[in-house]
Amino acid sequence: MAGKPVAVTDATFDSEVLKSPTPVIVDFWATWCGPCKMIAPILEEVAKEKDGSLKVAKLDVDENPQTAQRFGVLSIPTLVVIKDGREVNRVVGYMPKSQLLQKIGQNI
Repeated sequence: MAGKPVAVTDATFDSEVLKSPTPVIVDFWATWCGPCKMIAPILEEVAKEKDGSLKVAKLDVDENPQTAQRFGVLSIPTLVVIKDGREVNRVVGYMPKSQLLQKIGQNI
């Protein structure tokens, strides 16, 4: 779906994220996580605004522990920017949209 975050799993992570032609910001989150719920609408806006130049993916760490472990995600939300199949940036915790875009801006 264009301009919306895409749910990814352990099974689809490589094809959806690592092989993506555009940079991807992966939101490692869980349903019980308060800050994750706070950052979700910000990521929806980013997905709309950056449609075509940045993909937003969401990975539920409870349902997909392998990928979270592979990336060493210890606290959530953790946002990982992946470009050309490798991690280029990481942001841990909630932050306002302007600050988030500033932090990840140089990678997208």
